[in-house]
Amino acid sequence: MEETNASDTTEENHFQTIQALTVQLITVSCELAIMLGGVVPYVPQYVQIRKSQNTQGFSLYVCLALLMANTMRIVFWFGKHYETPLLIQSILMNICMFALVQLCVKVNTKEVIVQERRRERVFTDFDPAFFWKWTDFSSYVEFTMTVAALASMLMYFLIEYKPFVEFIGFVAVFTEALLGVPQFYRNLRNKSTYGMSVPMVLMWTTGDVFKTSYFYLRNTPPQFFICGSLQVMVDMMILCQVYIYRENTLKKKRSERNLNL
Repeated sequence: MEETNASDTTEENHFQTIQALTVQLITVSCELAIMLGGVVPYVPQYVQIRKSQNTQGFSLYVCLALLMANTMRIVFWFGKHYETPLLIQSILMNICMFALVQLCVKVNTKEVIVQERRRERVFTDFDPAFFWKWTDFSSYVEFTMTVAALASMLMYFLIEYKPFVEFIGFVAVFTEALLGVPQFYRNLRNKSTYGMSVPMVLMWTTGDVFKTSYFYLRNTPPQFFICGSLQVMVDMMILCQVYIYRENTLKKKRSERNLNL
């Protein structure tokens, strides 16, 4: 009888160990997906721009929205510690956005040199007409670092003031939630999704659904879940544009093929 009980206890302990390892494996997988999932959707867009040497169809303001959102989210972490995978995600996203901006600036500058000589536009000109349309990559870095420095200074002095800390968190996730709006507007204005990477938007949607579910299940600050839901809605609207403007997009693709022949 004692041997039977001992055997049952051993089996139960073995089962609990396997269960704990499984849960831990799933948790680590989810955290890795959160950290890397934000970067992956931009790989097809990066490859497409590099291959075609054309930035048409991709809005550089998407990069602006993500750089501001993730910079604010990093600053928010110092005021209210949230999960480390989300912090790492923000750092990786900023690196990814800088890489995409650098490529777009390089391609756009090459086009300008081929077409005509134009005056260089840099951040230190402080010309609102050319905001986020600068001709050198360092200007984009300088602007982002300036925003980061100002936000960090405010957080340092107002870290004890809870409404300010929560406001920074809201600004961070709300800006990210609207990242698809510049792309939506560009598609609406062009009546076409030509030049936009559809796999990128599909990955956006998948990632945002997963991310929003993660926010809900992990009891992150409410700003994360609310704005994550808004982000999913914007993604769905862009996917609707892919269907609505499909004929115009095909016409532009055929036109480009004919020009290349």
